[in-house]
Amino acid sequence: MHSRSGIALTIALLVLGIQHQQSQFPKGLCFWNSLCFIPERKNSYVKNVVPSLDTEDKILRLKSYIDTFDYEGAVKEDGRGQTIWDTFSHSTGIILDRSNADVAVDQYHRYIEDIQLMKDMGMDAYRFSIACRSFSMEEMKNGENGNSFVILGTDGSGEINQAGTEPYVTLYHWDLPQALEDKYLGWLDRQIIKDFALYAETCFEKFGDRVKHWITFNEPHSFSIQGYYTGFEAPGRCSTGFCRFGNSSTEPYIVAHNVLLSHAAVVDIYRKNYKDKQNGSIGISLDVKWYVPETNAIENIEETQRAQDFQLGWFLDPLIFGDYPSSMRSRIGTRLPTFTESESSLLEGSLDFVGINHYTTYYASENATNTIGDLLNDVVSDANAYAIPFDKDGKPIGDVVYDSNFHLSSHELLIPTDIFH
Repeated sequence: MHSRSGIALTIALLVLGIQHQQSQFPKGLCFWNSLCFIPERKNSYVKNVVPSLDTEDKILRLKSYIDTFDYEGAVKEDGRGQTIWDTFSHSTGIILDRSNADVAVDQYHRYIEDIQLMKDMGMDAYRFSIACRSFSMEEMKNGENGNSFVILGTDGSGEINQAGTEPYVTLYHWDLPQALEDKYLGWLDRQIIKDFALYAETCFEKFGDRVKHWITFNEPHSFSIQGYYTGFEAPGRCSTGFCRFGNSSTEPYIVAHNVLLSHAAVVDIYRKNYKDKQNGSIGISLDVKWYVPETNAIENIEETQRAQDFQLGWFLDPLIFGDYPSSMRSRIGTRLPTFTESESSLLEGSLDFVGINHYTTYYASENATNTIGDLLNDVVSDANAYAIPFDKDGKPIGDVVYDSNFHLSSHELLIPTDIFH
C-alpha cells in the first residue's frame, strides 16, 4: 500500500545509456559476485564475473515510482474512462476487504504537495504512468487533446522541472481501458498493437518536449501471469474451473506476444519520428526474479538456465535477438506464438535502456515428478523447474524482507559489465 502522499519509495537500478547501436548492442547482464546472464551464449552461466561500472552512462538513481491506478483517484472527474482494474476491483468477491482505487492517494488533487515532498527528499527522478483511458480513441485519431493528465499538464510539468526531478514515464501499467477489453478482449487480440501505437504516439506528440525517458510497459511478465494464468489480477482470466473465462495454457503466451509486438511498434515509431527531434530514449521495465543453481551439477545449472529463460528470457530474448529462448520453443511447441521475419527484425535491438525491477532470488531445481504439469500444459509448469528460497538443508537464500517470499541475498545487485562495450 502507498502512503497518502502517493510516493512509493524504491531504489531503482536502471541500466541506462545503452545507446542503440546495432553492432554494439549489450551482450549481457551480471549480478555482483554471482552469475552472469549472457544472452549470446544461450545455454550456460559464467560465474564470478567482476563487473566494472562506467558512471558516465550507467546511472543509479534514487527515485519514487507509482502507477496511475494506484495513486490518481478522481475516477469520476474530467471524463475519466473505466479500466479493467476498475471493473476487477469492484467485482464481488475479488478484493478481500472490498477496497478500490476510487480515491487512492488522491494525487490528482494533491500533485503539487507530492512533488514538493519529492523535492524535500532529494528525489532526482520520478517514474509514473500515463493511463490510456485518459484519452479516447476518437481524440487520438482526431489529434485532439486528451481530457486530462494533470501531472504532465502545464502546471504539473512546471512543478516537476522546478523541483529538479526528471520524469520517467511508463505508457502502460496494467490499466487497460475497459472499452477495449469489451470490444476485442484487449491484449488477446492483435488489434491492440495498432491501438497502443496510436496512444503512444499521442503521448509522444503531447509530452515529448518534457519527457525524455519513455518506458513502454511495466512488468509485462507479471500481468501476463497474474491476469491470464492465475486470474488473481485484472482482467481475471484463467482456465475453466477457476475462472469464468480464459485458458491458462495459451492466453499468457498470446498476451506476452502482443505486448512484445506492441513494444516493437512503438519503439519503431519513436525512433523514426521523435527520438532525435526530442532528444529522448525509450525502453521497458521488466520484473526479474533471479535464479541460481542449488549445486554445481551440470543438470542443476541447466535447470536454472531454463527457469531464467521462462522468466527474464521470455521478454528480454525477443527484444535483443528477435525470438524466444530455444528452451521455450522446444518445451511449449505450438502453444507459443511465432514471429514473422519482419516482426523479428523489428523486435531485435528495440531497447535504448532496460529497467530491472528485481524483487528476490531463488534456488532452482528440476521438477522431477511433473505429472500435474504434464497434464495441465500450463505456463508455469512448462518450465519444469522448482523455484524455492531454501537450499537442500533448509537454509534460506538470504534474510527475509517484507514477507516469506522475498529474500535479500548476495545476488541482489544487477549492474552492467565490460561486456556491454
